[in-house]
Amino acid sequence: MEVDVDDDLLQAPSDQEYPVLERQPSYYNPLNTFVCAKGELKHYQQQYADIYFLRLAKLKPAVEAIAHEEWKDFEIAGEKVRRIDRVLDVRQGELSWVAGTVYMEMPLKPNILEDISKDHWISAPPPKEKFLSPTGQDQIMLEDESGRLRLIGAPLQLSILVTGCIVAVMGTENANGDFEVVDLKVPDLPRQPQRWERDEGSAVLSSSSSAGKKRKSDAAEQRTQGGKVAIVSGLRMSSDRGDTMTLDLLMEYLLGEACGPADQAEVRRISRLIIAGNSLAEGTPLAVREEEKKASKRYGYDSSAYNHAPTTYLDNFLATLLPSIPITLIPGESDPANVSMPQQPLHPAMLPRSRNYCAAPGSSEPGWFDSVTNPWEGDVDGWRMMGNGGQPIDDVFKYVEGDERLEMMESLMRWRCGAPTAPDTLWSYPFQDRDPFVIEECPHVYFVGNQPRYETTVIEGPAGQTVRLICVPRFRDTGEVVLLDTDTLETEVVKFSVCEDGAS
Repeated sequence: MEVDVDDDLLQAPSDQEYPVLERQPSYYNPLNTFVCAKGELKHYQQQYADIYFLRLAKLKPAVEAIAHEEWKDFEIAGEKVRRIDRVLDVRQGELSWVAGTVYMEMPLKPNILEDISKDHWISAPPPKEKFLSPTGQDQIMLEDESGRLRLIGAPLQLSILVTGCIVAVMGTENANGDFEVVDLKVPDLPRQPQRWERDEGSAVLSSSSSAGKKRKSDAAEQRTQGGKVAIVSGLRMSSDRGDTMTLDLLMEYLLGEACGPADQAEVRRISRLIIAGNSLAEGTPLAVREEEKKASKRYGYDSSAYNHAPTTYLDNFLATLLPSIPITLIPGESDPANVSMPQQPLHPAMLPRSRNYCAAPGSSEPGWFDSVTNPWEGDVDGWRMMGNGGQPIDDVFKYVEGDERLEMMESLMRWRCGAPTAPDTLWSYPFQDRDPFVIEECPHVYFVGNQPRYETTVIEGPAGQTVRLICVPRFRDTGEVVLLDTDTLETEVVKFSVCEDGAS
């Protein structure tokens, strides 16, 4: 009996040549803006109020320059406006303007002094979604080192204001001692560096030799090819193996294993993955049996009370991706990092497989796997990027009406402050010599993780600055990952979903 060769499963190897796809290189130059002191240099004996004084001293000249340029020729009924140095120097009936720090007096806002003065013998009330008073008891104050002044007026209702932002207000004090605001100014966007400005500056310092010049020319030639940056947040890995299907789809997509040749050519352009907070779900202790409660107390590691599965899943997820793509890991609210802002990097010891890709101790160069702070900023493919795990925006959300996250992000940029409500209602380290949340240079891209939905827009500054704002949704809830094109700074969304049982 003759056998058809075409139907034979055993065939000779094919001579067809397949193209070898290489991933686009990532030009990565992080900043250490939010790295805190360690060991004995880090303590909490100082006052938190110093942060506001440092912020005011840094941003007051900027907002005063804008206010002076805008109001220098302003007058009402023949009275010309004049500048006041301190808020308590404002005089009744005089048209003037003054700069200071906004403080929101809100009865529903948490107050640590009231908590200490009361006896709490009942369970704590659930956290409030908003601090806004339904009876209109909220007050807006302007303060500096001299004191406080209450603000009223229509312009305040048209602006987003929270505790900690620096503004200049123009108006007059009425008979009740309130300052009736006519106009309001903010510091607005700071200077924005040019693309590759910081990288080229470093190259100039190291290009004295011929080898350095050659590396610089080779890097400039390769930079003509743009790539993409994948940004995801809210993976929220837990001990439940049933929630890993969409994570597996994401992993296979980034590795190019879940798509055809055409899609693989696009996936190879993804040069870096940024995980913007909440990689792990909220920690839940393991259930303890009654007989174990009666047992003697154990010291050190107790496997019966600690669930290592979520951390192991995250480590395996990262270790599978790292041979193919570099990763920047930003901690979030539910991750095992310090609670106060800025959160410090996740310790590599928690990720034994992934830490092999970290930079060597004492190295000035970033590793293939870079565990960073929250907030974080750095240069990716020449663009200045800044992002966080979502806590600053979630806290600002409690001060304002509505849920326009992009407007809140724009306000933070124009206030030049990445976390204005810290340390009032957002926990923060009590800095003494500087306020790291002050935005020194305007980023090209500002992303915020763990938001309810994907949103994006572009804002412009007075000197031609442009900033791409990106709300990164929670992957656990939406299955969405954001792709940022480093050529055009345009964004797109890739969604992963699993069909439910019985779905068509």
